[in-house]
Amino acid sequence: MIRAAALALALTTILVAGHVAAEHEVYYRYVVLGFVKDANGRPVNGRTIEVVRDKTGFSYLAETDDRGLYVAVVRLGDESAGETLTIKIGTLVRTLTARFDPANHADDRGTRLDLDGVTFVERTTAFRSTLARFLGERGGP
Repeated sequence: MIRAAALALALTTILVAGHVAAEHEVYYRYVVLGFVKDANGRPVNGRTIEVVRDKTGFSYLAETDDRGLYVAVVRLGDESAGETLTIKIGTLVRTLTARFDPANHADDRGTRLDLDGVTFVERTTAFRSTLARFLGERGGP
């Protein structure tokens, strides 16, 4: 009995350690980023953004910086392509679909969703350049 318990513990440790390492891989995350501006086009600093994975109800939080930029990293794997995410900024809500190629394990996955006043604007073509600029400022890969 003790031997079986020790084996189960060792297996769990190995699986959990492997699982944690996977979360840093491109194929295990989806990035929602964007800018929040008020009705006059000025950046909103300190605004909380909540991204909810609708399938699980898990919530991911981000906060805008002095430029109004937020970056939220959601845990989505290959099997999650096509899932819906709900974005909440104050009382404003927008649902979007996580679109990506599950076979592509090289490119970052995500979208850019800006809030201009009270209007959400998805700018998918600006995602990669915005993420690259953000990572470059922070000394990322």
